[in-house]
Amino acid sequence: MATKHKTTQERPIELPVGLNAWLLDCAPAPGCKTCQVNWRHLNAAKDDGNIVQASRHATLIRDHASGVH
Repeated sequence: MATKHKTTQERPIELPVGLNAWLLDCAPAPGCKTCQVNWRHLNAAKDDGNIVQASRHATLIRDHASGVH
C-alpha cells in the first residue's frame, strides 16, 4: 500500500498589515541607559528579521519606561 505525501509547501501565514509596527511601538525613556541598550537590541533584531526577539525588547522598553522595573 502506497501512501501519498504532499510534495508542496503550504502557503506562509500572512500577518495583518501593521502588526509588526504595533508589536514594536515603544519609546525609550530619555536618558535611561537600560532603555537605550534595549532600543539598540530591538533595532538589531528587527534588522535581522527576528520579530519575536525585537518584540521582547519592545516590551522591556515599554515596561521600563512606564516604571514597572
